[in-house]
Amino acid sequence: MKYEASIEFAQRMDQEDPIRSYRDRFHFPQFNGEDILYFGGNSLGLMPKTSKAGVNEELDVWGKMGVTGQHDRWEAYHEQLTDSTARLVGAKPSEVVVMNALTVNLHLLLVSFYQPTTDRYKIVIEKGAFPSDQYAMESQIKFHGFDPKDALIELTPRNGEKCLRADDILETLRSEGESIATILIGGVNYYTGQAFDMKTITDVGHEVGAYVGFDLAHAAGNLKLDLHEWNVDFAAWCTYKYMNSGPGSPGGVFVHEKHGNWEGPRFAGWWGHDKETRFEMGPEFVPITGAEGWQVSNAPILSMACLRKSMDIFDEAGMDALRTKSEALTGYLEFLLNTMEDKVSIVTPFDSKERGCQLSVMIHENGKKVFEQLGERGVVCDWREPDVIRLAPAPLYNSYSDVYQAVEILRSLMD
Repeated sequence: MKYEASIEFAQRMDQEDPIRSYRDRFHFPQFNGEDILYFGGNSLGLMPKTSKAGVNEELDVWGKMGVTGQHDRWEAYHEQLTDSTARLVGAKPSEVVVMNALTVNLHLLLVSFYQPTTDRYKIVIEKGAFPSDQYAMESQIKFHGFDPKDALIELTPRNGEKCLRADDILETLRSEGESIATILIGGVNYYTGQAFDMKTITDVGHEVGAYVGFDLAHAAGNLKLDLHEWNVDFAAWCTYKYMNSGPGSPGGVFVHEKHGNWEGPRFAGWWGHDKETRFEMGPEFVPITGAEGWQVSNAPILSMACLRKSMDIFDEAGMDALRTKSEALTGYLEFLLNTMEDKVSIVTPFDSKERGCQLSVMIHENGKKVFEQLGERGVVCDWREPDVIRLAPAPLYNSYSDVYQAVEILRSLMD
C-alpha cells in the first residue's frame, strides 16, 4: 500500500474502511470534549457500549432469583463463551475454556505440562518475558527442587539487537533439546511487540521431546491463531487487553484434544468434575474430558457477561477482517513514524508477519518526558522500562485519523 502523510489520506482510508462502524460500539474517554486518542488496548481494551447491559442483566437475575439462578442460568454460563473463544484462537470447542486469571492458569497448566526429571528438567522462555511469566516459571522450577539458574533457558537477542532471530530460537531448542521439559514463550512479546512463529517453534519443540505452550496475552484478539492445527500442547491468555472484557476479567485456556483424556498430574477442583455427577458431591474426582477438566472453581459471572458482549463483536467482525485492517493500520503508523527516523526508532520487527498491532518506539532523547507530554495532549499509550513507548492501534476501534493525529502530536513535541 502506498501511504501518504496527510490528514486527507487518513480520512479517505477511514471512509473506505469496511469495518469502520465497529468504532461506534465502544466508549471513548474524553479529552477537551473530544474522543481521546486511545492506543492502550494492549493494556486494557475500551469498553463496549453493550457491557453495562450485559452485567445488569445478570444482576437482575440475581435480584429476582437468588440462588435458584445458579442452576437455571449460571451453572453452564461459561459454555456460552466456548464457541466464540474456539473461533478466536483456532481451536475445537472441547479444547478451550474461560476461567481464572492468566498467571493462575499458567500455574495450573504447568502442574500438568512441566514434569521435570533428572535429565529433562529445563524450561525455555524468552529473555524479557513479562515479569509474571518469569516469576511463575522460576517458582515452578523451585517447587520441583531445581535451581532456576540452571533450569531456566532464556532466549536472548544478539548483542545490539532487541528482537530474537527465528533461527537462533530453533538452534537453542535443538542444541538444548535433550534437557528441555517445557517451552513457554509469549506469542507476542509485551515489550518489543515481536510475534513468534508458533507453529515452527511447536514443531521443533516436539522434535526434541518437549511440551510446548504459549502465553497469548498479547496475541489473542490481535493475531490470527490456529492453535489446534499448529499442534500446540497448551496456552493461556487474558481477555482484558485486545478482547475488551474489562479490568480483571477471567482469562482463557487451550489444551490440545490429544491431551483431553489427561491421566497425568493436575490440580483438581469441583468445577472440573464430570458435569453429570458434579452435584452428587462424591469423594472421587472424575475430570471432564477436554480443557474444562482443568477448571477448579465456578465462573465469575459478572465479568464473563462483559466478555460475552465483546465476543459478540469479534464474531461479527471476524479475525480475517480485523487482521487485514490491523496490518494496514499499523503499517500506516510505521510509515508516519519513519518520517521522524532521526528522532525515533521502532523496536518492533518490520515484517507484518512478525508483529501484531503494537509498535514499540524508542525516543532518542527524553523518552519518558515525551511519553508524559503525550498524555497531557490526550494521547493514551504506555511506557515500559527502560526506554519504550508502546502504541497499539486496535483495528476494532482505532482509525487512520487517530494514527495521523497522534503522530502529529508526537512530531510537535519532538520539534
